[in-house]
Amino acid sequence: MTAREPVTILTGASAGIGMELARVFARNGQRLVLIARRGEKLAALAQEIAAAGDPEPVVLALDLQQPGMADKVDAELAARGLEPLYVVNNAGFGLVGKAHERDRAEQLEMIDLNIRTLTDFSLRWVDTLARRQGGILNVASVAGFLPGPGSSVYYASKAYVLSFTEALHRELKGRVRVTALCPGPVRTEFQARAGLTAADESGAMGLLAVPAARVADEGYRGLMAGRRLVIPGVLNKVVTVLPRMIPRSWVLEGVYARQRRRR
Repeated sequence: MTAREPVTILTGASAGIGMELARVFARNGQRLVLIARRGEKLAALAQEIAAAGDPEPVVLALDLQQPGMADKVDAELAARGLEPLYVVNNAGFGLVGKAHERDRAEQLEMIDLNIRTLTDFSLRWVDTLARRQGGILNVASVAGFLPGPGSSVYYASKAYVLSFTEALHRELKGRVRVTALCPGPVRTEFQARAGLTAADESGAMGLLAVPAARVADEGYRGLMAGRRLVIPGVLNKVVTVLPRMIPRSWVLEGVYARQRRRR
């Protein structure tokens, strides 16, 4: 039986944190399988990585919100003689606004991508990752530590990612490295997809923002070190601790006030 080549699977690779994660994994000698909807963006990133002398990535232009996409990735890997060494679940999006006023179907799509796809990709290749002593990096958020009135489904989805990843870290300890990366605000296309403008985000961005390249670098180093949790930025670490120190009702009102100013 011919040995398969080890690769890093990276979802949501076409912009922002995902693009920076691709660059840092490539710089460290990993061959990538880049997955996102926008094939032209992935192709440009793959060309950039190859031009820098790093292993040329494989590009899979797929909409992971559609059924059966993980099976399709599996089939593509098998056809190309590849298997995962690392799995990086970065694909996801958020929406701002009261849950009962937002489009229900769109919010269910968010759950499918942020939770269902991430869970599938985290569990699907565990045996291979264990054999190769690889790892899983799941991109959660500082939002996962908080209740999120005004963006309730998104915050809840990231709370799931955080809880699931921490538990998986313990379950797979000694077999597979599992790390939750929890950035705060980052200037990416995420804000436009969520329905926000630059003016909406200027205050929080100034205080809490960490560049996407730094987030990616800290996430990579945290995964390689086998850390359970990575929270880039001192103030973002403070935000994750506050909910344990003040009444939950205060946290709810504070988040809701912030979210109302974003609309």
